[in-house]
Amino acid sequence: MEEEAAYQIYEVRCNDVLEQEGVRFAAIINSEGKLTAGGFKKGIIPLEGDEEKLHEFMKYAAKISLQEEYDTSLGALNYIAARRDKIILISFPFPVSRHILLVSAEPGLDIENLAKVVVRIFGDSSHAIERGLSESFPGV
Repeated sequence: MEEEAAYQIYEVRCNDVLEQEGVRFAAIINSEGKLTAGGFKKGIIPLEGDEEKLHEFMKYAAKISLQEEYDTSLGALNYIAARRDKIILISFPFPVSRHILLVSAEPGLDIENLAKVVVRIFGDSSHAIERGLSESFPGV
């Protein structure tokens, strides 16, 4: 029952992220790379058409986002961002639940502003405040 409630919260929060201009994809992914909530914005065609390659990418994103080996020396990971020619990818780790939020957006978007919006949207249902992530973005 608790897992069902978390799923519903994540689904609503992913939809809130998808409403942001330029966002193409927002989903919660578990540590095995399985999409558990969210997905593509209606009408968006994935740039990667191969389902298996897309799943492998999600597994890779979860693996690197949930690593904690440098947390003691460098601090907790707030997010990982990659700017490619055709897309921006940002992953936000939720280490307690072993999930990540993976967001893709149009390449012209400001990564820091998008991250602030995501932290604001997920602030109530993620571990961002517990991890001090909201302090990284004053005014959120």
